[in-house]
Amino acid sequence: MEGGIKAWKGYIAEGIPEAGMAYFSSSVRTEEMITLAWLLEDGSGKFYQSLSEMINDQEGKTLFQDLTKDEENHKSSLFKLYETFSEGPSAPGFPGTLIHGELAGDVMEGGILVSEALKWAKGKKLGDILEFSISLESNSYDLYLKMGRKVEDQNSKQVFKILSEAEKKHLEQLTSLFNKGLEKGS
Repeated sequence: MEGGIKAWKGYIAEGIPEAGMAYFSSSVRTEEMITLAWLLEDGSGKFYQSLSEMINDQEGKTLFQDLTKDEENHKSSLFKLYETFSEGPSAPGFPGTLIHGELAGDVMEGGILVSEALKWAKGKKLGDILEFSISLESNSYDLYLKMGRKVEDQNSKQVFKILSEAEKKHLEQLTSLFNKGLEKGS
């Protein structure tokens, strides 16, 4: 964020859902990492779509609509990578064929449940939602950097590099709008 510690106005983080990095053991296969990334992108897309519908600020609404589209593009890239890596079309029921349980459907970047994040976001100011979204994208950026280092396949490394760069762009977009709000005093 611009200004670093010198720009701090005494705000403290409170009350947002617990964010955490998705954890991968050393035994996780590349297909599982790709599938988990797909699920996280799917959940984030659902979250951003819902935010775009609940926010009244036009600039915020547009940003969250753009982020929703980006998450769909990320899913498409991950699905193509999965098909390439698994040497053929995915099994029926993808992604549930590799990941089961709680992760299927309600989890997003940062390892947070979409339902909990949306419950938290209701009635919040745009600045609070942007700050929370920044933390999600930071987690996602870090996750994709780690995944890119963990996989051995060069195509997989390239996809995770592209995804990490996209998450960095999301961070810049969210931070820009957040800083505009700070400048306006909102």
